[in-house]
Amino acid sequence: MADFTETLTDAHIAMIAKQPVFFVATAAEGARINLSPKGLDSFRVLSPDRVGYLDLGGSGNETNAHLLADDNGKGGRITVMFCNFEQPALILRIYGRGRPVLPADPEWDELAARFTLMPGTRQIFDIAVESVQTSCGWGVPLMAFEKPRPTLIKYHAQADPRTWAEKTGRRTRSIDGLPTRPTDRYIAGEPGTDRA
Repeated sequence: MADFTETLTDAHIAMIAKQPVFFVATAAEGARINLSPKGLDSFRVLSPDRVGYLDLGGSGNETNAHLLADDNGKGGRITVMFCNFEQPALILRIYGRGRPVLPADPEWDELAARFTLMPGTRQIFDIAVESVQTSCGWGVPLMAFEKPRPTLIKYHAQADPRTWAEKTGRRTRSIDGLPTRPTDRYIAGEPGTDRA
C-alpha cells in the first residue's frame, strides 16, 4: 500500500542516504518521457521540502529542456525515485517542481556549496518537494552494490573543455527539439566556466 506525505521524514532521508543510484523522470507536452538513472555522490536533501542533484555532462540534456518547457513559474514537473535493493523492500518517490541552476546563475554559489563539485559538472537541479510517496517494493530484486563506475568523471577530467563544447554543441536542444539553457562544464579556476 502506498503512503503519501507532504515532505521528507527523517526515515525517508535515512533511506535516501543509503542508496547508490536514483532515477529521474520528466515530461514535456509533445515530447518523449525522459527517464534517467543517476549515481555518484550527486544527490542532496537540502531540507524536508527541498532536494537537489548535481548533473554532469552526458549524452543529452533532456531534464533541462523538459523543466524549462513545463515551467509554470514554479519550475517544471519532475519525479525522483529511489529503490532499496537491500532489506527492507521500499520504493520512495519524490514529486516536485524543479529548475536547472547553472554556474552563471546568482544562486549557484549557495547551492553549489552543498555539493562536492566533480569534473564535468554542468548544472544543479533544484527541486521543491510537493509530495513524497513510499510503496512496498516487493517486486524489486535484492542486489549488492559493488562500487561506483569512474568512467564519466575520468572522461571529463581528461577532456579539453573547448573540444567538449564543440562536440556537444553545448546541448541547446533536446532530442525532440525543445530548447535548453546552454551549459558549460564547471571547472574550478578555468576562465569562462566559473561564470558564463
